[in-house]
Amino acid sequence: MGKSECAFDGGAGMTIPTLPVRWLYRLASTHAFTERGLYLNLGYWDGARTIDEACEAMVELVGRTAGITSADEVVNVGFGFAEQDIYWTRRFAPRRIIGLNITPEQVRLARARVRKLGLEDRIDLREGSATATGLPDARCDVVTAVECAFHFDTRERFFAEAARLLRPGGRLVLADSIPSGPDPDPWQNPLQALVFGAARAALAVPRANVYPREVYAAKLAAAGFEAVQVTSIRDQVFPGWHRALVEDPGLRRRLGPVGWLLRSIPAEQMYAPFDYVLAVGRRQGSATVD
Repeated sequence: MGKSECAFDGGAGMTIPTLPVRWLYRLASTHAFTERGLYLNLGYWDGARTIDEACEAMVELVGRTAGITSADEVVNVGFGFAEQDIYWTRRFAPRRIIGLNITPEQVRLARARVRKLGLEDRIDLREGSATATGLPDARCDVVTAVECAFHFDTRERFFAEAARLLRPGGRLVLADSIPSGPDPDPWQNPLQALVFGAARAALAVPRANVYPREVYAAKLAAAGFEAVQVTSIRDQVFPGWHRALVEDPGLRRRLGPVGWLLRSIPAEQMYAPFDYVLAVGRRQGSATVD
């Protein structure tokens, strides 16, 4: 297998191969979850009624938690189609956003969208890796990743890279999915174990990224972050997302066969093995003024 490929134990001795992350997103092409815009997150459903509202609410939550201001330079990794970068630019007016994404097709489309909106001087989109950005030390005030850090090879390497990029006092904010506990027992709950293994494989999650909230927080602290908080928001994410799968034929159509498959799996089996967290950390050291 190549460097970005993995294989997972799906239970009962069954090994499930994954796709490399680059291939995964190339297969996704320009498919998005929302009817308007091109969001690619499960949504934050605290008051949201539609997938469009929920996806935007997730991006608002991350930006507000990061405390993005007009004085900040932001590095956003895994930017998808740059929908969140466009939103943050309009909503919080940061000095500049640098986006990194490994998928050429998404980078090209996102750049075209940014150019059409006349935002090229404020949003700089690049093809590159979240774990080896090539950017200078202490480059930015905020690092964000919306629903993509579970892919990174590895998330721990990304934490170290984010710490390197941030100025002292800079903020890291992630919306991320992790296990809710130990791997499901394939003998006691074969469907849950199969769903868990298949989801990890389909989403190209390296085994090294599979750990619960307390380990997540410890790894952030070890990478040089303080005031670390890893808060579960699963109850504001999974129920609303599943309800949309059941009730919104447009969402299922946009997802293709995957949407119909996910709709058919009972919610208690589909989401029980997973947590969804908002992770926050501040780069150690006192903030400085340029």
